[in-house]
Amino acid sequence: MADAARHRRTVGFGLAITGSLGYTHCDLPCTLDTTKLSLAGVRLGQVGILVLAVLAVTAEYSTRTIQPTLIAVPHRFLVVLGKLAVLAILGVATGVLAVAGSLAAGATMLPGNGFTAAHGFPALSLADDLTRRAAIGTVLYIGLITLLGAGLGFPLPDTAGAVTAALALLYGSPVVAMFVSDPTWQHRIHRFSPMDAGLAIQATRNLAAEHIGPWAGLGVLSLYPPRRSSRG
Repeated sequence: MADAARHRRTVGFGLAITGSLGYTHCDLPCTLDTTKLSLAGVRLGQVGILVLAVLAVTAEYSTRTIQPTLIAVPHRFLVVLGKLAVLAILGVATGVLAVAGSLAAGATMLPGNGFTAAHGFPALSLADDLTRRAAIGTVLYIGLITLLGAGLGFPLPDTAGAVTAALALLYGSPVVAMFVSDPTWQHRIHRFSPMDAGLAIQATRNLAAEHIGPWAGLGVLSLYPPRRSSRG
């Protein structure tokens, strides 16, 4: 039920964006990235899976139910690895549903708003290499965001603190960049912030305008989750 709600939020946000776009209101030549806009709901929908991942880790520590687990499986590494594996699978499964729904919504709304092949906007389809890369990359992005939430949950002492840290890490960097006047530092902040770097994978047009390459951005995101915990 919770997974369905997160999926609906992601698709709904993308539907609202694509439904509000109109080719006649786009400055010519129109260079809107319809694939990226269709997947824009991930920026909002990721919050749900992030919080779930944090809770999956911190709840056991706050209630001390982690102790029976560690008694049954004394090797801490195996406990952490197993939990991360389950959460990664959940994140990827959620990502598949969210991406499929978002692209379907975009494919339904955009042609009626003038974004047609005649205007240089082919239909959203996984047969297109760039769209397929954006779709697969977004699924991987959601999986990595799930691991980020879990990774922060291990070293931080409480759920509220871990969730706050995770949200600040994702959404704080773009806000900081807005207040930086130096273009070089703005570029660096966007390039190495987890959300901006990771979501570069969604771009299918104007790739030179992105702060980092699509796969390199996912690589940056993958470096963020803490790998170790000293809690016991």
